[in-house]
Amino acid sequence: MGEKAGTRVFKKSSPNCKLTVYLGKRDFVDHLDRVDPVDGVVLVDPEYLKDRKVFVTLTCAFRYGREDLDVLGLSFRKELFAAARQAVPPPARGAAPPTRLQQRLLRKLGPHAHPFAFTIPQNLPCSVTLQPGPEDTGKACGVDFEIRAFCAKSLEEKIHKRNSVRLVIRKVQFAPEQPGPQPSAETTRHFLMSERALHLEASLDKELYYHGEPLSVNVHVTNNSSKSVRRIRVTVRQFADICLFSTAQYKCPVAQVEQEDPVPPSATLCRVYTLTPLLRHNRDRRGLALDGKLRHEDTNLASSTIVRDGASKEVLGILVSYRVKVKLVVARGGDVSVELPFVLMHPKPPPEAGPPPALTGGDAPVDANLIEFETSYGQDDDIVFEDFARLRLRGLKDEKDEAEQR
Repeated sequence: MGEKAGTRVFKKSSPNCKLTVYLGKRDFVDHLDRVDPVDGVVLVDPEYLKDRKVFVTLTCAFRYGREDLDVLGLSFRKELFAAARQAVPPPARGAAPPTRLQQRLLRKLGPHAHPFAFTIPQNLPCSVTLQPGPEDTGKACGVDFEIRAFCAKSLEEKIHKRNSVRLVIRKVQFAPEQPGPQPSAETTRHFLMSERALHLEASLDKELYYHGEPLSVNVHVTNNSSKSVRRIRVTVRQFADICLFSTAQYKCPVAQVEQEDPVPPSATLCRVYTLTPLLRHNRDRRGLALDGKLRHEDTNLASSTIVRDGASKEVLGILVSYRVKVKLVVARGGDVSVELPFVLMHPKPPPEAGPPPALTGGDAPVDANLIEFETSYGQDDDIVFEDFARLRLRGLKDEKDEAEQR
């Protein structure tokens, strides 16, 4: 009989190891009618804290320019949301009761642990990263959520890296339980000096696809005209609406198949084309929208954005959608095309399961050596702390920072 799996908790400490943040998860689901609450615990060394306080902030920001271009006080970063909580000393009143996970952590960590909680507004965008180019440096453009805990006498005081913790979280959406109708489109083209027309009809077998799942595009061509169709091109395109000061749309092909399937006059063609949009085939496309990326983890193409009715586009950041374009290349007659919108998302995980892996479609896996598990459970609890082991390799730097603050 195997051992019972413990509850996984993410843990990150400040460089001087005097402040630690614990979170039960790093992906928070947008259910359209509500968003999972952000609940965690901070553990602080009281001898180091002295007369200072511990603050925790949650920010959502849209970075639309490279970090190395932030000069002369100009920042290519728009803050969409910010909230702050005083965790230590805890507020005398008005604090929400601790959640079950917080109660377990408080019991395990002792009297110097304190809870904090945030509510993410429903109108904020999901986490999206724009793929940087080979020459780009610094933080990538896109929408990100960040939790920061720090020791200070006030919120306005300058934050020092040695006694602060930064933890990137993600706001995600999963596939709806009720998908929409089957996408289909058709068009008819009349040509000069031709009595009859060219008819194109295309459809998908369903509206909702999961990351890594192949798309089957059904194409039916009836050519009653005097023109000849030389070839057929089927392309999956990603559309990213950038909602900042004004709305701009960017499109990028993520999968394509082109075949020499001629359709002469008075002929028909019925064929199914299969495409699979994957990030591993588009690593060199600068500006491609990806799902929000956590450090040391791979990601995938950005999931389709589901917008609730009445949402304001001013704070939506990046809206992602996908379409299949079927294009007929006609000899001396131009092109004939139709578009089929579809939804590309992750499936909703089981109730007690963790979030789905960001990696699909055969991309390279995460290096397991970056994560270290502490499996020394307490007698009354089964919490497993998960930490990036690389933080413990900074011994010399941490000792230097601690000596400086003394």
